[in-house]
Amino acid sequence: MNDEPLNQTTEELLDQAVAALGGARRDGQHAMAQAVTKALESERHLAVQAGTGTGKSLAYLVPAIRHAHNTGSSIIVSTATIALQRQLVERDLPRLVEALEPHMQRKPTFAIMKGRNNYACLNKVAQAGFEPDETLLEDEDISWTSKHVKRVFEWVDETETGDRDDLVPGVPDLAWRQVSVTSRECLGASRCPQGEDCFAELAKQKASQVDIVVTNHALLAIDAAAETNILPEHDVVIVDEAHELDARITSVATAEINARAIKMAANRAKSLGAEGKDIRLAELADDFAIFIDSYDSGRWVDMDEPSKNQLDGLATAIIECKTAVSRPSEGESTNDPEKFAERQNLTNHLSEMAETIHRILEVFDTDDAADQDDVVWVDDSSLAVAPLSVADMLRENLFGQNTVVLTSATLALGGRFDAMAAQWGMPKGTWDSMDAGTPFNPAKSGILYVASHLPAPGRDGIAEETLKEMKELIMAAGGRTLGLFSSRRAAEEAAEKLRMQVPFEIYVQGQDTTGALVEKFSKHENSCLFGTLTLWQGVDVPGPACSLVLIDRIPFPRPDQPLLQARTEAANAAGRKGFMEVSATHAALLMAQGAGRLLRSTSDRGVVAVLDNRLETKRYGGFLKNSMPQFWPTTNPDTVRGALKRLVAS
Repeated sequence: MNDEPLNQTTEELLDQAVAALGGARRDGQHAMAQAVTKALESERHLAVQAGTGTGKSLAYLVPAIRHAHNTGSSIIVSTATIALQRQLVERDLPRLVEALEPHMQRKPTFAIMKGRNNYACLNKVAQAGFEPDETLLEDEDISWTSKHVKRVFEWVDETETGDRDDLVPGVPDLAWRQVSVTSRECLGASRCPQGEDCFAELAKQKASQVDIVVTNHALLAIDAAAETNILPEHDVVIVDEAHELDARITSVATAEINARAIKMAANRAKSLGAEGKDIRLAELADDFAIFIDSYDSGRWVDMDEPSKNQLDGLATAIIECKTAVSRPSEGESTNDPEKFAERQNLTNHLSEMAETIHRILEVFDTDDAADQDDVVWVDDSSLAVAPLSVADMLRENLFGQNTVVLTSATLALGGRFDAMAAQWGMPKGTWDSMDAGTPFNPAKSGILYVASHLPAPGRDGIAEETLKEMKELIMAAGGRTLGLFSSRRAAEEAAEKLRMQVPFEIYVQGQDTTGALVEKFSKHENSCLFGTLTLWQGVDVPGPACSLVLIDRIPFPRPDQPLLQARTEAANAAGRKGFMEVSATHAALLMAQGAGRLLRSTSDRGVVAVLDNRLETKRYGGFLKNSMPQFWPTTNPDTVRGALKRLVAS
């Protein structure tokens, strides 16, 4: 990939690409592309807020391709969702490279890189011995899962990628697990009989030779934390959907242990000949179940000596069992790849379990809460541990090793980037920021209505006054309402009561897949869709079908959520404002994302109605409102109902 430097500037390449794609110049897109180019050339980190309609994908892909061409290095583009990943590799990048090829010395290249379990394992397929042309059984005699597995086996003979996303229609997770392995279960290319043809290895090889590698935040986290490279060599990372980065990285770094997992590991060890160590481990699994069930769900802030001793003994038993199963049994062939795979898989699994326990114990080795890097809690008969913050890890392993560009429609919380930058651990003085704006005019296209006359939300269900307000707004809007609720219970309660009061179809999350419900909502213009967290982000319904976004209450996290509780206490202990840093920031991010569902095209018009008077009456209300699109504000219900009725009439 060592080519002569391009003579064209980023702006020229962007103009050529947009013209070839039949688009029009967007000032925000050009400003963002120039800022990304400057960041890559100066090796300074950059945070960019780019609203809907900015065209941010091209704004970072064009300078990324130019940089890769000029430097010969790969650039990693990381996303949070499968939907954006697919958009990039199936639509944006193929069209872009075709548009740029006439203006470059060679055609730009790209590839997608996923976790190993996203690819069919040829060795597992070969070892299974499944006969696709099974003649002894009629189709109706083959189980539901077997039918799906059979179709995957037939597809494996035809596919060039082995990528699950290329299997259309898809298959259930249960069926896919029959033909795939995790990285922990993999034999390794050098030992596997199918190593030369391995789909995952071929994908990895392809990714090592391209300009742009598209991956996800989880794999980015694993690469940042691993001692060896998971992703191809790179010095630039572009993080799209960057508002999700902290949550996704935290999820990858969270571990848990429960009695069921310990018992299953003991049973697997028994089948491999664990020299009796499995018996002791099974006994301790039963003891652990009794031990954990004696505690209520919630955070652990200390641990007594008997509990420490019990966990330490469990970790010792796990290590002893691991040592036993790692050795082949007497007379066992060392050339049995299946047996080797199972031993390796279980050995790694037991190691991870022991490491989780040791990590939990380390939290209570110090009496100083300020020195604790992890948070421990009990939840649903499991003992879990997660990092108090991922900022240090990202500061050292992501920002310390690469030039990083982070972008999203929602980054400037309260009108500033500081909250997100602190969450990520971006080193002070090493980064710049910009708001690329949006082609929309929120103040002219949308209204932010705060129902300040309503009672504050309580814990005893939806107040009658609030329910009446919902009905009047929905009637004025002619349906066409996306209801964003802070809990599934609230969404279901509102739907149940309003179905008897409004003449419109109300879909509720959980009745079908989210994608199917969104499609029904968008096609049936006078319908309503009610739901919770996953609807606050990513729902894209342009046009009049979504003219009213209804938010029942400010989505603060539960005060007893162990990790956020610990982060709040840590901020307070450090002299910062824990509520604003954690709870208000969490709520601001969701409020901004939720309000962003309203305007999805330049012709959209409508109302965001917040039925929580605290947005108007509390001091933190200004911070939350400044995080949202700057709609025209009002607290007058008559004004809003009149505007919605005029919108329906037009």
